[in-house]
Amino acid sequence: MPKTETAVYTHGHHESVLRSHTWRTAANSAGYLLPSILPHMHILDVGCGPGTITADLAALVPEGRVTGLEQAPDVLEQARSVAAARALDNIHFVVGDVNALNFPDGTFDVVHAHQVIQHVGDPVHALRELRRVTKPGGIVAVRDADYEGTIWYPDVEGMNDWAELYLRVARSNGGEPNAGRRLLSWALSAGFDREDIAVSASAWCYSTPQERAWWSDLWAERTIEPSYTRMVVGGGHANEEELAHIARAWREWGAREDAYWSIMHGEILCRVPDPSFQGDLVAESPTTEYSRYLGFVEGDDVGIHDEDE
Repeated sequence: MPKTETAVYTHGHHESVLRSHTWRTAANSAGYLLPSILPHMHILDVGCGPGTITADLAALVPEGRVTGLEQAPDVLEQARSVAAARALDNIHFVVGDVNALNFPDGTFDVVHAHQVIQHVGDPVHALRELRRVTKPGGIVAVRDADYEGTIWYPDVEGMNDWAELYLRVARSNGGEPNAGRRLLSWALSAGFDREDIAVSASAWCYSTPQERAWWSDLWAERTIEPSYTRMVVGGGHANEEELAHIARAWREWGAREDAYWSIMHGEILCRVPDPSFQGDLVAESPTTEYSRYLGFVEGDDVGIHDEDE
């Protein structure tokens, strides 16, 4: 019997959550992968959500195709609207589960998962599935936040309560909020060799008045959103008064002119071995040599292709 997800998605799909997800682009959320993208590639975007990153990837592979996969069917209507608005005809969306991907072995050149592995009950199994549907020589690209790698200023009363509460709730739901620091370990357990894994890190940060207002408002809303409140209170993690205090702390932090927020992310690019390929995966240009070997490019013509070319 195929494995199914055991963890509960902590964030849910409230409007405040989707508001943050639609901010995400390939540039601000998958920059570590972009030098590896080539026009012919077939890409699977797992946990695509509202499809903004997926659409960016599709624009980079005009001679290829992108499949966006999401467990929540309702969100895919928004993703399809994003693709239609950009007139992208090389993209389609399907409902699916990262634990049991409905694709044959070796289907995709790149399998991408952004902020997914932290929310699954068995990260190693999920990575094995990502690897299974990737072609020999292809790339599994994963980026996840590390919540204890979050820093902020000033230390408004209630913000530490938010951080401690989120860690408890996410773990009680079966996820791992510090996934970023564990990606390498999980990839090794999933069967990737160390020499086939390029590891990096990057951060989101918010400090302008617009960024502070946006980030603090959406987290304040998430904190008292009814489904999250039921999850937290029902699980005995906090009461409604404590949640309201955390929401006020978020708004107070956002109103401070000197407020700063940053969250670290771990990133891995894992090459699926191809016995006929003898090159190395290197962090500076992880698929350049292999892409040339496949015949995607000639000489040094490797990298992101401008849509206007």
